[in-house]
Amino acid sequence: MGDAGPVVSLRREAGRTLHVLTGCTAVGKSEWAVRWAEANSAEIISCDSLLFYRGMDIGTAKPTREERGRVPHHLIDIRDVAEPMNAALYASMAFNAAEEIAARGRPILVVGGSGFYLRSFFAPIADGLHVPPETRARVAAMLESGGLPALVGELGRLNPGGLGGLDTSNPRRVASALGRCLASGRTLAELSLEFARAPFLFAGWEVRLARLDRKGPELDARIASRVEAMLNAGLVGEVTRLLGTGLRSNPSAACAIGYRETIDVLEGRAAMDGLTGAIARDTRALVKKQRTWFRTQLPPHPVLDAAELGDAARLFLR
Repeated sequence: MGDAGPVVSLRREAGRTLHVLTGCTAVGKSEWAVRWAEANSAEIISCDSLLFYRGMDIGTAKPTREERGRVPHHLIDIRDVAEPMNAALYASMAFNAAEEIAARGRPILVVGGSGFYLRSFFAPIADGLHVPPETRARVAAMLESGGLPALVGELGRLNPGGLGGLDTSNPRRVASALGRCLASGRTLAELSLEFARAPFLFAGWEVRLARLDRKGPELDARIASRVEAMLNAGLVGEVTRLLGTGLRSNPSAACAIGYRETIDVLEGRAAMDGLTGAIARDTRALVKKQRTWFRTQLPPHPVLDAAELGDAARLFLR
């Protein structure tokens, strides 16, 4: 299941170590994290973009009260569902939590699979480049008149060396990339190189990264079981309550898998009898995207088969 070589270490500083456990949805991160944290008297910092929100419990498979009672968890239930969250704020909050845990002399375990938030432990997440309103308006007008192909074409013209790993099917990302190139006068490759060299909050820490995975049929079965359990636990009722407290005003939360499909049912755009299949289908699609992101955007790291671990101590080689 991939390279099981030495665990990643970045810019070591004595006494400052982060253990980071990631993996795709439904692989079993929470269970293994609690086991490892208990065995090592560690505290957990969540790196899941939906666990921030109070009330989003069933659809996120949020760690249970029992699990959080066994091990201290941080950055869970810290925002109302209508309050947006962003990576820069997350990085600051995670850094403060890590500093506090380290001051107590306890190991730190970061757990989650939300890529953009996960990146904050390994690299800068914002470079301060300002895109003027007139440039944003120009890009928006180009999108309106020529659609996504017009934006991709202009971006290609400005980047003769290629667009790297940019998702050219995502209008928001293409528009953002074009705006940045126009505002800076630099290519995506040049911007990426400058960005990679920028300082970031955890630059002085040693980071030990490991990823859990499972074989396809096994993970598919776990996804199906998880979706069924969520619906039996009252997912539809949870989404109904959240809609009444501002869920729709937070697009990132409202469009999350499990929530967007349920909203479609509640608003009459889809049938209730297809809800289980829709959530499972979209979860499998997310897993495919997550695996690609982990392979291409994270530093080299060991990939461990969660079904064959046996012992939580093997999560992080020493």
